[in-house]
Amino acid sequence: MSAPRPAGRRPLWALGGLALLALVLQQVLLRQPPQLLRLSQAPASSGPAALRLRFSRPMDPASLAASRLEPPLAHRWLGEGDTFLLTLAPGQWPRGPLRLTLAGRDQAGVPLPPRRWLWDPRPRLLAVVPVPGGDQVWLRDHDGRWRPLLAKVWRQIVAVDAPGDGAALALVSREERGRQQVWRLPLRQRNLAPERQGLGAVTAGAPEPLEREPLLFAHISGNRRGELLVQAGRMGEDGMRTLLWPPSGSPRPLALEAIGTASLLPEGGAVIVPRAEGLTLETLPPRPPRRQILPGSRDLLAFCPRSGRALVRRNWPDYRRSLEWLEPGQPPREIWRGSEALLAATCQGSGERLWVALMSGDRRPQLSLLALDRQGRQLRRRALSDWELEPGTQLHEDPTTDQLVAALRPLPRAGEEGTAPPPPARAVVLAAKGRFRPLEASGRPGNPGPGNPAAADPAAADPASADPGPSVRQLLWLAPGATASQ
Repeated sequence: MSAPRPAGRRPLWALGGLALLALVLQQVLLRQPPQLLRLSQAPASSGPAALRLRFSRPMDPASLAASRLEPPLAHRWLGEGDTFLLTLAPGQWPRGPLRLTLAGRDQAGVPLPPRRWLWDPRPRLLAVVPVPGGDQVWLRDHDGRWRPLLAKVWRQIVAVDAPGDGAALALVSREERGRQQVWRLPLRQRNLAPERQGLGAVTAGAPEPLEREPLLFAHISGNRRGELLVQAGRMGEDGMRTLLWPPSGSPRPLALEAIGTASLLPEGGAVIVPRAEGLTLETLPPRPPRRQILPGSRDLLAFCPRSGRALVRRNWPDYRRSLEWLEPGQPPREIWRGSEALLAATCQGSGERLWVALMSGDRRPQLSLLALDRQGRQLRRRALSDWELEPGTQLHEDPTTDQLVAALRPLPRAGEEGTAPPPPARAVVLAAKGRFRPLEASGRPGNPGPGNPAAADPAAADPASADPGPSVRQLLWLAPGATASQ
């Protein structure tokens, strides 16, 4: 009779077998090709457009240069490990969809299976359009044609925003007896997809009211995370309150004591709040509470595409106005000061070019458009004597196509003021690639002619030039969405 096997030897053999099996599986997996786990559009800060890619394992950065972009726009790869950024070089403005053939190897030399993607980084223009019975949201497609985004007509739309990089639309409507309501509706975009699937048009879901009861007033502000800040006034004991709505789920109340409209930072995590003592930058939960104060009478005019940069208007006791440049860790820097009314401003990239709308004159306002650099040096100035900026609207600069758009209305001729309804405002491309676009008295962009600098500039040709489009009350660039359709 054989001796009994010592206890514990079988488990050791079993553990050794499991370890061997794990080693074999690891070797098998390492021989499998790497996979692209996620492909999404990224905020463009240093260039016109960018893509973020995450792979199943660390990649060889140099091997990604074997990928092809058609048309062959200049670009570069940034990153390491399993996460990379493909960014178009400054000055490379896409005029249509791009085809990306992805190639590369992981750090063990195993090649990535080639895949082809279609990518259209260009935004579309949204507008609030007056129609019979009220206001409607319209969209201008890339072919220059305008169409209603959804059939619903509101009595009046007083504000519109697009939080979540184009994943949703939020608006404030004015209902009966002047009461207001906040609406949010999902948007479906397909501007980044496998080539076999193709790209698709923008469609909107059903609008949903965010409040049970109508409001006395409401202000909204969105960010790229899809969050929506709602400042609302209501009848009753709660009066004024501020809510931060996530992309889905219930809102979180915020204790903000603002004397005006608060604005979420585009990248999220903080909010700019106008207070009696000045503008404050305040963090949002779950970040630890922190507040930075910029004293004085100032108004936020615009955020720049590069994170942390902004333009503010300072109001002086002698009724002059100044434009100031803000960036992290630096005191405000004055860019412009004068007695003209500072209506609006916006910036390109990290502030390589600033656009400023000014108005002078009393009886007949004179609108001017300035192009400045970051130090305040004037690059160009253009008089728009026969035009006015639609009240309550801004300048809108698109970094992907480098177009500056505004809602302008022609002024009535001298002596005809008050004798007829004011002409409607329309979306007008004021500049492209840093060059002014010609305007006609009809309210549409002019056709470039011989000797005009824009005539030889392909990027200055806009598909909407032949069609003045609908009357507009507000404008907004709609970002092309974030995540690819798999």
